[in-house]
Amino acid sequence: MRTSTGSIWIIGLVITFMLIFVSFLSLTISYNKVFRIKNEVLTFIEKYEGLKEGPTGPIALINNYLTYNAYDTMHKCEVGDYGSRNLSTSSLELVTNTNEKYYYCISKKNTSKNASNLPNRSKYSVTLFYKFNLPVIGELMTFEVFGETIDINYPADTLRNKIQ
Repeated sequence: MRTSTGSIWIIGLVITFMLIFVSFLSLTISYNKVFRIKNEVLTFIEKYEGLKEGPTGPIALINNYLTYNAYDTMHKCEVGDYGSRNLSTSSLELVTNTNEKYYYCISKKNTSKNASNLPNRSKYSVTLFYKFNLPVIGELMTFEVFGETIDINYPADTLRNKIQ
């Protein structure tokens, strides 16, 4: 009897450590995928020096890239940011309601305070999301991945700067 009780306890311990290992592996893989996507989104914004709308603009390229990489996580953005609720469009919408969910959030910040000779200098902040999923349990939490572009002189878009 003592042997059967001891082996059940060991099996429970093994299952617990396997669950912890699978959780850590799942979280690491999700973070790695979204981090790579975030870097590519920042590259699109820096390459095209802003966020132009239209079928050949960087917004359409970003949305196509997210669709191609099967990115499907949505979360809430802050008021004043720009977000995309539909990856098949080539425009962003201003976030006015914190209850709606977006695929990604972008905010434009004016950075020309320190450089008086460059009056139109901006920096873009990008936030993407990833889920903590376990195969049997399902979605547990949603996390954010945040990144910023370099300063862009005379950005080629009409987005408003976020008031800080």
